Amino acid sequence: MNRAPFEYALIRVIPRLERGERLNAGVILYCQTCDYLAARCYLDTDRLHALDPDADLPGIRRALRTIEGVCAAERTAGPAAGQDPGRRFRWLTAPRSTVVQPGPVHTGLTADPDAELRRLLDLLVR
Repeated sequence: MNRAPFEYALIRVIPRLERGERLNAGVILYCQTCDYLAARCYLDTDRLHALDPDADLPGIRRALRTIEGVCAAERTAGPAAGQDPGRRFRWLTAPRSTVVQPGPVHTGLTADPDAELRRLLDLLVR
């Protein structure tokens, strides 16, 4: 079984930047060898409201959907969606000071990037 290198980053929700509390809400996975880029998100609203009862839920959901859209190269996701997968991954994982932020990039090896993405989502987000 051939295994290819991949990179991934968690998507974090930090509803009140000044407090620094965060909630993992998704994973972005890029495998250049397999020409694969995808994001899967899961927002635990109970945990989010425990951190901030006034969190902008519609805005956070919109941001998470946009990340998934950029990965899927959806035209409605904006200009970044038109870039090649590597550029989209780098753009999505660039540091930001917003409520929805990428975590640091990590690496691994996989024979099945889609299965790996599901595994990471279950392990690190759900």
